[in-house]
Amino acid sequence: MINREIFLVTGASSGLGLAVANALIHNGHEVILVARNESKLKEICAQQPQQTSYICGDLSQESFVRYLVSKLPENLSGAFINAGGPPAKTTAETTLEDWDNAYNLLIRWKVQLTRELIPLFQKQGYGRILYSESTSVTRPVENLALSNSLRMAIVGLTRTLVNEYKNSGITFNVLAPGYHETKALERLYDKLSQQQSITVDKARELIAKKIPTGSTGDVLHYASLACWLLGSQSDFITGQVINVDGGVSI
Repeated sequence: MINREIFLVTGASSGLGLAVANALIHNGHEVILVARNESKLKEICAQQPQQTSYICGDLSQESFVRYLVSKLPENLSGAFINAGGPPAKTTAETTLEDWDNAYNLLIRWKVQLTRELIPLFQKQGYGRILYSESTSVTRPVENLALSNSLRMAIVGLTRTLVNEYKNSGITFNVLAPGYHETKALERLYDKLSQQQSITVDKARELIAKKIPTGSTGDVLHYASLACWLLGSQSDFITGQVINVDGGVSI
């Protein structure tokens, strides 16, 4: 029986990545944390030294991704592939350099990491790859032209991988979070307040009114769903985009 209790979590120093890492730790799993903020990673590992380790670096660097994969255990159970998003801009506000940077941030390293994780999972006949993207893969979000356009590529990648790796024991899914209280949402509050010349608190109120459930999301609830999808009980779910957005995507 293979060990299914070791997980890789990228973007683990803050936001949704940190929430998922903490939830996995709480559930008794071992977690390999990846982010650029080494001081934050050290802080997390100091709290749970028996269940955590970290590898600090920039995932947009091809050499770092290769180094990361070389350090992963052979019995890795799954990977939560997550990172921050590009700046909040309309299409007219973007430059071609913004689009190049967004491609590197949202697509390129994820493709590389996925390609290098798959052989590891194939050897053991089991693996979970879970991408954290955005509700923008279902419905465009105001002021997120870069995210709206490029994150959809990961949905296409996910569904392609399902067909290419049938009967492998590996599942591929996408979580599409909406407005959760993270630094990413703070950037949207700031952008909206500037556009409409209103306070950040008023911007927060306007965004909450757009959500059918009436409030922004709880990162702990998001993390509990991610943990389930990373677990063995989710073996009949693959190729799916699951919106966690309070109904905004409809």
